[in-house]
Amino acid sequence: MEAYATALLYANPFFLLLLLGEIAYGYFVKNQTHNVMDTVSGVSSGLTNIIKDSLGLVLVLISYPFLLEYIALMEIEATWVVWVIGFVAIDFASYWNHRLSHHVNYFWNTHMIHHSSEEYNLGCALRQPISNLLGFYALFLIPAALLGVPGSVIAIIAPVHLFAQFWYHTKHIGKLGWFEYVFVTPSQHRVHHAINPEYIDKNLSAILCIWDRWFGTFQEELDENPPQFGVLKPVHTWNPVLINFQHLWRLIQDAWRTKSFKDKLRIWFMPTGWRPEDVKEKYPIEIIENVYHFDKYKATASVAFQWYAIFQLLASFSLIMFMFYNFGKIGPNGLLLYSGFVFVGVYGYTTLMDRAKYAVWIEVFRGFAALVFITYTGDWFGLNIYLSWGSYLIGLYYIITILGGLYFTYREKEKTPKLKMVA
Repeated sequence: MEAYATALLYANPFFLLLLLGEIAYGYFVKNQTHNVMDTVSGVSSGLTNIIKDSLGLVLVLISYPFLLEYIALMEIEATWVVWVIGFVAIDFASYWNHRLSHHVNYFWNTHMIHHSSEEYNLGCALRQPISNLLGFYALFLIPAALLGVPGSVIAIIAPVHLFAQFWYHTKHIGKLGWFEYVFVTPSQHRVHHAINPEYIDKNLSAILCIWDRWFGTFQEELDENPPQFGVLKPVHTWNPVLINFQHLWRLIQDAWRTKSFKDKLRIWFMPTGWRPEDVKEKYPIEIIENVYHFDKYKATASVAFQWYAIFQLLASFSLIMFMFYNFGKIGPNGLLLYSGFVFVGVYGYTTLMDRAKYAVWIEVFRGFAALVFITYTGDWFGLNIYLSWGSYLIGLYYIITILGGLYFTYREKEKTPKLKMVA
């Protein structure tokens, strides 16, 4: 996990620079594809995901080393050939895992966060799940295991393969000629994120678009049908934690409410969106009917509040970067506590962005908890070693958090609908 944290230490600033570059480009060409609150929500989602992944918070049902040990039919040396085979195998596995996520109710919950933005930009790429708590991805790597692709090769290629999917989440790049026939492009992935009827569940490939073309899920972007983005059951929140478990909560409610024992069991494995008939009639859920005419979610905020949201995002990003930098020295128990501060922080300020009444109590609680921790330890997880006044700086941040929560709750009130888990 420390190696993964080191990789993120270098990758995250690069992603942030590209995101800022896209925002700047949109500003200068007068075609801005970013909404401040939406982008803050998207990047915040990425922060929660990398916390979960860097701590290894997943129950692995089956691992690739296990498959390699018991089903490998051969063993191939680590030449350039095995790297190519490993890459193709991961891309093939990614396609089928992605397809499963789009077609089965339970697995859609782990992927919905990625589609939840009603905008389309590089921030969408950072909307990654924390609800994928069961590790079964290795099952899709059986072809690689049969060929004996070493686990070390898979371990190196996997994060590179994931990072390589970042660039095509943009509206600013059109179609790319011959490139479209081999690789996934921005045009193809815009189709994938769209909620237009003709685009739903299309273009599921990650890097090589050949899988979509071979397995019948390819759809070209049509000029007469510009992609509209989001999910058909709108999330109505900026809070990435709520989004991560929103669909699961709906499934739990439907399974509890239906009178059919059969439906209580099969709802988890039915096609995405399926609901028992008795529940669907009694507890309707908002579904977008006309994708070209629907109200996007927005909790109107002043310029000051938008800057405050950006400040909270950058502060959380900085805290995570220090965690990665000092990963080994903080230690397992310290990492859990540290990540808890950041995780609660993301939940707190994104809930404040929703204007939920209870947000202020989260902000006040985490602020005072951090101040007590700093007072008790005299440090912030070893920051004083690198910066003698570092703990005072962190303390100041949490004081601002307390004051900001109080100010934007009681002095700058917004008239917005109460946050709901289910429409």
